[in-house]
Amino acid sequence: MRRHQMKIDDRTLSYVDSGGSGRPLLALHGGLSEGLAFAGLAAHLGDAWRVVAPDQRGHGSSDRAPHYRREGYVSDAVALLDHLGLDAPVALLGYSLGGLNAYHLAAAHPDRISALVGVDATVEIRIPDGPNWFDFLQGLPATAPTREELLAAAGPAAPFVADGLRPLPDGTGWRLAYHPQDMLDSIHACAGEHWETWLASTCPALLIHGTGSLALTRPVADAMVARRPKTAYTPLDGDHFVPFTDPDGFHKAVGSFLATL
Repeated sequence: MRRHQMKIDDRTLSYVDSGGSGRPLLALHGGLSEGLAFAGLAAHLGDAWRVVAPDQRGHGSSDRAPHYRREGYVSDAVALLDHLGLDAPVALLGYSLGGLNAYHLAAAHPDRISALVGVDATVEIRIPDGPNWFDFLQGLPATAPTREELLAAAGPAAPFVADGLRPLPDGTGWRLAYHPQDMLDSIHACAGEHWETWLASTCPALLIHGTGSLALTRPVADAMVARRPKTAYTPLDGDHFVPFTDPDGFHKAVGSFLATL
């Protein structure tokens, strides 16, 4: 996948593109991640599909943004489609945060989306008052003089952030693939119920679910499939991170669905 960039106002939006003449698939990564998370999926789909995966605002090699509400993520995705000249409807996939953004994109711009894949992305998001998995972002430095110092600061979360670390452009140190405060803002901006948005789109859809996920529970997943017409369901053994713990199952599920379109 080759990296490219475009400008939205004064911000850089970076994206990777598998290229080729295949049908376009816009893929939106999860929080604290980047577009290259879909490199394996692009390889699995081969020449049949052109996978375009942006580093969403504030993630990866894209610039920080003024806010991380849904309308911002959606407008960035539409700007990318326009930049690429993809006027005809495209298939859309989103994982976790990217899935929520995908639901909103499909609802707001149904003429741009031909099919929707949600990957362990719920429509009911409640931020707990007590300890939670993203507590490590509190007080985490965005940069450090060395890669090792940045990993040490991340503590137990070091394996989760390691692949995204980048050297600073001026060579003075290393940075995370995101600013911790931006990610906290993004997480809190997701809170609420998104049922109306999920049910607003009418294109064919697939919900891929990690059956042990704490983010998307089985009752909510069942209700999402039952309440939205033309929605298929693929359960995979695993937790919220099932696209990475079971990449073969994830790739096969996506490929099988796309083959039906």
